[in-house]
Amino acid sequence: MIPTPLKGAAFVLGLALLGTAAAKPIVVGSKLDPEAQILGQMIVLTLKNAGLEVTDRTTLGDTGVNRKAILAGEIDVYPEYTGNAVYLFPQAKITAKQAGNPGTIYGLARQLDSRNGITWLRPANVNNTWVIAVPQALAQRAKLSTVADLAKYLNGGGAFKIAGSPEFFNRPDTMPAFEAAYGFKLRADQKLVLAGATPPQTQQAAASGTNGVNAAMAYGTDGTLSALKLVALKDPKGAQAVYQPAPIIRTATLKANPQIEGLLNKTFAGLTQATLQGLNAKVALEGRTAQDVAREYLRSRGLIR
Repeated sequence: MIPTPLKGAAFVLGLALLGTAAAKPIVVGSKLDPEAQILGQMIVLTLKNAGLEVTDRTTLGDTGVNRKAILAGEIDVYPEYTGNAVYLFPQAKITAKQAGNPGTIYGLARQLDSRNGITWLRPANVNNTWVIAVPQALAQRAKLSTVADLAKYLNGGGAFKIAGSPEFFNRPDTMPAFEAAYGFKLRADQKLVLAGATPPQTQQAAASGTNGVNAAMAYGTDGTLSALKLVALKDPKGAQAVYQPAPIIRTATLKANPQIEGLLNKTFAGLTQATLQGLNAKVALEGRTAQDVAREYLRSRGLIR
């Protein structure tokens, strides 16, 4: 039996250790594109405003880099997309119908990641899905409004070259999913693979015709599409999953700081498709920093001081 004084000392030591764990800086990551940076900065600023110590590691890398970092405990939280459950959990064999239902794909992502010690918080009511964008002039000339139209154009020998990242071309749930659903197959010379490319970069290439490019990978919430006179082709067969952004956090970090859930749920709850497109445009087109744009938005909504 432990003597009473030692019990008391052990209890005090335990409280001290618990306090130390709770006070550990929360490391925030993000991906590289403007939207990911904005969402990452919203998390950083929201947590700092609540008095929490934060280490900013936003713009860490692509999906794979952030995923490895959070599983290894190198970061504690970052903004992820529900549709990435298809890519992150291939063993679950998520169907297109499941991936296309916002509530279902979120529930699956939350359930499947819980066993990894990761908690998905509430997603924003936004769909930042992958899209193929083409210049308005090409869309009008070739009568392209959907990916089905594009498949017909391609199979008929239409000139086409699309700029995208390695992730966009190589992941089975991105361009390969479009190809499988609509019955076309791009040749190597129809792809301009740009390492680390963000949608604004690929869209600039398409708008300016760089290296013969006349199409670009894009996201549904990109603020650059209309400004660059690009058309996002519709996906009537639902080849792409619903991609709602949500903060994902190490469960241990959330247990040590339970107030984070309410804070970040509130921050993400007010985001809409139009709002996010506007915020993205401020970074991609006006050259403002993601932190400034995020701070201005959060203050305008009374979410931070």
